[in-house]
Amino acid sequence: MGFADLSIADIAAEYDLPLETVFDLCQQFKVSYKNQDTLLALEDAKAIISHILEQKASSSAKTPKSPD
Repeated sequence: MGFADLSIADIAAEYDLPLETVFDLCQQFKVSYKNQDTLLALEDAKAIISHILEQKASSSAKTPKSPD
């Protein structure tokens, strides 16, 4: 399995999330890590990022838009 050039801290910064949120996702997906600088396996990074994007899409779909 290849490694993504992404750490937990990189993902948190890229998606404007607290580190704790990404740590929680790592635990949810059973991803082993030592600290925020841990580089993630490619498949693990993809799973976490996909989940983040799905959550953002569903939360923006639920947010009512104000009339112009």
